[in-house]
Amino acid sequence: MTDAFGASRVQIRPPERGVFPLDHDGECKDNMGRYLACLKENHNDAFPCRVLSKAYLQCRMDRDLMAKEEMSKLGLDDNQTYVRVEANEGTKETSGFVAGLGVRPSSKWLGNGPAKSH
Repeated sequence: MTDAFGASRVQIRPPERGVFPLDHDGECKDNMGRYLACLKENHNDAFPCRVLSKAYLQCRMDRDLMAKEEMSKLGLDDNQTYVRVEANEGTKETSGFVAGLGVRPSSKWLGNGPAKSH
């Protein structure tokens, strides 16, 4: 967008939902550190660290570092029932499945077929 004199004007938009300022003053650094330590201790499984996650987000909301939102909308409601579903990843591999084993190679890619002249 340009004005009458040919100078470009920047159109300012509010940040998108989920985008929030950094904690430059470290106001919630302790909460963040406890949460990250919990994640590390639990091999990046966030489920056991829910209470720490809630405390960290509440700290950010209290200090206007993010929009105030109900914890239920963030998936951290105390009244909800959480059911852990175990991942069945790797079940084929434990029974002997090998990826790509049943794929037949194409002769045109291996160069075994007859040469075509143009």
